[in-house]
Amino acid sequence: MATRYLYIARHGDADAFGNLTDTGREQAGLLGKRLAHLPIAAVWHSPLPRAADSAQQLNIFLSGNAPVAEAAELIDHVPYVPPVEETPQPWLTFFDCYDTEEAAAGNNIAQALTARFAAAPEGEADVHEVLITHAYPIAWLIRDALDAPPVRWLSFSSANTALTVIEYRPGIPPTLAMFNEMSHLRDDLRWTGFPETSRP
Repeated sequence: MATRYLYIARHGDADAFGNLTDTGREQAGLLGKRLAHLPIAAVWHSPLPRAADSAQQLNIFLSGNAPVAEAAELIDHVPYVPPVEETPQPWLTFFDCYDTEEAAAGNNIAQALTARFAAAPEGEADVHEVLITHAYPIAWLIRDALDAPPVRWLSFSSANTALTVIEYRPGIPPTLAMFNEMSHLRDDLRWTGFPETSRP
């Protein structure tokens, strides 16, 4: 049974201008080393510089045979703006600034994202692809894989270059094989992109 393996990661640590820091470049390189033994067919990245640069850093350590290309569906976006009655209290002020048109545009991107990437391969061969994107699209892909209500995307966040793996096979639900996994990173490179607190 052919399987589509999506290796999904948030871009490396970035500065206030959206450019990779030295930490972010090192994180991306370590992720590349972790994936280097896999038969990666393509590396797709968000149009934003921090994701594009992460993909290039990662690719230094891959076989060099995989094309690296932009995928518009991976852009940083809010995939679903829940109605007030569905919105957890801490998120209410976050969604105040979204009007109906903006919410619809974000959800259209989210639907295009799952239509393009969240499916079993069409042929008989396994497909291995890397997606370098942002926390919200990753949360949406996880929510979709779990067939959870749309508002549940709010429950998932990803550290910079943490690895999430979702497997898609014909005729069966997706498998969330790994989420926010950071063993390729040294302790001092883990949990960036999250609030500072004690971590396991």
